[in-house]
Amino acid sequence: MKSSYLQKLNSRSSFFWVSAIILFLTLCMILLSEAYGLNLVSTSFTKVLGKTLCLCIVALAMDLVWGYCGILSLGHFAFFGLGGYMIGMWLMFERTKNIVIDSTKNNVLPLTETEINEAVGTQIFGVVGGAEIPSIWLFADSLLIHILLVFLVPGVLAYVFGWLAFRSRVTGVYLSILTQAMTLALSLYLFQNDSGLRGNNGLSGLQNIPNLESFSQAELSIWFLVASGLALITTYYVSNLIVKSKLGNIITGIRDNETRIRFLGYKVESYKLFIFVLTAVISGVAGALYYPQAGIINPAELAPIASIYLAVWVAIGGRGYLYGAVIGAAFVSLASSFFTGGQIPNFNFGIFTLNWVDWWVVILGLTFVLTTLYAPKGIGGLIEKIFRDKEL
Repeated sequence: MKSSYLQKLNSRSSFFWVSAIILFLTLCMILLSEAYGLNLVSTSFTKVLGKTLCLCIVALAMDLVWGYCGILSLGHFAFFGLGGYMIGMWLMFERTKNIVIDSTKNNVLPLTETEINEAVGTQIFGVVGGAEIPSIWLFADSLLIHILLVFLVPGVLAYVFGWLAFRSRVTGVYLSILTQAMTLALSLYLFQNDSGLRGNNGLSGLQNIPNLESFSQAELSIWFLVASGLALITTYYVSNLIVKSKLGNIITGIRDNETRIRFLGYKVESYKLFIFVLTAVISGVAGALYYPQAGIINPAELAPIASIYLAVWVAIGGRGYLYGAVIGAAFVSLASSFFTGGQIPNFNFGIFTLNWVDWWVVILGLTFVLTTLYAPKGIGGLIEKIFRDKEL
């Protein structure tokens, strides 16, 4: 039986602890920022923290679908990227349109809507040898529609894929391979210039928010940090409600013994599909918040390796522990920024040079291996052990 410490840690009170930590860190960043504080923290680091919070959101989604429902999806970062593409289309179109209009404001005759669209098309798609705006950009000038698409596109794709896969009762490693194949197919399609999304060039300049040019990047980075923090708190709250409810008991039962849950009369496929679609939507929202802070998105972001990294983050943090998923994603994201951001010097040993940028992936791999061997429950499991030992 779990100790009272563990029961408290795994209860809804964990939401308040996680929320308190996020709010405290956000407040500290505001007070130390370039925009509104003591100018002790750079804008680039503020963006790193904002992006880290977004990665924590998609890690929570991965923990729900894998840690609690037992579906090892190697495609959830594709949903993350799709959310980024959906909001990125509006950001790039609207920004380019404003630039075109501003550049001709001194003309005797104003540009017609057709001329504006032609100029925007040339500016955006000239890099891939085009000038016409593809049909998928039909609503690119509507922020509201593209916010809806952030939810709808990942959700519909997940629904179609999940319905086909789960009704066929594909499970285990075969399902993981299918999700990886879906991600690879989507990535390869987006690499093509005729995909309508600028191929390998992707969408860029996303950090420049239309109609907010008067605000500095330092100010915008704080706004996105706050938005990302609130989104993470909301996601954690919803996830915690799910795992502590009857629904959480059912999906955990599906993870542990799917046949028994099916024998009890539950429609296993429906529960799997619900969790798969919900976590895809959560991933899309996280991507929509992430890429305006990153400034650019390209098809490489949707490559299967990104989803594998996501599974590694959750495994390091602790699969089946919501707070573990948050800790794992935050730890890996900040460590990656530290090792690849030039904060520490490279070492020349004569025979070879230790380049931290090249060795970071090796370090991450070793961390995953050591975690698997000596802490199979991840950081969340270690925290559980600490509380158990404390009670004893």
